[in-house]
Amino acid sequence: MAREFIMPCRIITGAGALDAAAADLGRMGKKALIVTGKVMVKIGNCAKVEAVLKSQGVDCSVYSEIIGEPTDVMIENGLKQYLAEGCDFLVAIGGGSPIDSMKAIGALVEKGGSISDFMGKVIETKIPPMAAIPTTAGTGSEATQFTIITDTKKDIKMLLKGKVLMPDLAVCDPQFTLTAPPKTTAATGLDALCHAMEAYTSRKAQPLSDTFALSAVKRIFAYLPKAFHTPDDMEAREEMALAALEAGAAFNNASVTLIHGMSRPIGALFHVAHGLSNAMLIPVCLTYALPGAYERFGELGKAIGAASLEDSDQTAAEKFLAAAKALVAELETPTLESYGIDRTAFFDSIGKMAHDAMESGSPQNTRREIAQADVEAMYRALWD
Repeated sequence: MAREFIMPCRIITGAGALDAAAADLGRMGKKALIVTGKVMVKIGNCAKVEAVLKSQGVDCSVYSEIIGEPTDVMIENGLKQYLAEGCDFLVAIGGGSPIDSMKAIGALVEKGGSISDFMGKVIETKIPPMAAIPTTAGTGSEATQFTIITDTKKDIKMLLKGKVLMPDLAVCDPQFTLTAPPKTTAATGLDALCHAMEAYTSRKAQPLSDTFALSAVKRIFAYLPKAFHTPDDMEAREEMALAALEAGAAFNNASVTLIHGMSRPIGALFHVAHGLSNAMLIPVCLTYALPGAYERFGELGKAIGAASLEDSDQTAAEKFLAAAKALVAELETPTLESYGIDRTAFFDSIGKMAHDAMESGSPQNTRREIAQADVEAMYRALWD
């Protein structure tokens, strides 16, 4: 069966990638809206992008109001600044939140309205040129057709998609990930692992997505602990930047499954960062998914060296699960309780969260049949 595989138009990776991308950035337009957060401004990462743009004779306006995970209100304010400043293209520097915000702002440039108008629809409107410069190795948003924005009126995280949301340029320079604190390195790295694992075990997997997903899983198990324990390990940072890109390309074409479906409602209602809520869900969700895809999980177990070639699919899959649980523990992933979530409030929300998870469609990509009751049971199991 024929399958489509989509990627950003141009990708520049490795040390010095930002400088290497200067001419490409210079050709994108005359004035950029730089979408970012206040931390990126404070630590000087935004200034580096501004300097490269100015070296190419390109003006810019900085929108640094992406605080936490993006909301419809942040997008509306970003659009106002884009139009008021007369910008003609977009650059995002930061983690997944600024990159997702850039895409959402771009989606509204031509027709206006609210980003919530696109809920349940494929975005096909004309979008200005976009460049994504990730500063974390995790979300993979620089390589995807997706954006996740919170609808503040409905308290839901909207997963919006459209090929037009693919950045025209992805600049993956590991120098920027050096500024990520260990907790951020862990959460975003485990987010990338979820992207890769879920893409590989998704019902929508295909040969090209398998290639990227498998490579990403191997890199992450080899280099994420090093990046976490030794933050200035440049080799580990570079390998993780590549892994995040690979994982993004994989799930962009094969989609995600159970973990992401259950993660978004936790983030929307309890304001847990996306990567961290994914990490919290890994043990419970993989335990459920394993029996439906022993062969696939077994291949991952053998690829990372947790299982031998002689192991059966089930044994190899169980060894992979053990390795994933050990990695989550090594990276000091908190539980919902230790993170400070109120148990009663969480349990009162389980029905809504399970409904919203199933409505997203992601859990149904899991290779084991799943119903809302199963999702509710897994939410409860997070407190066991």
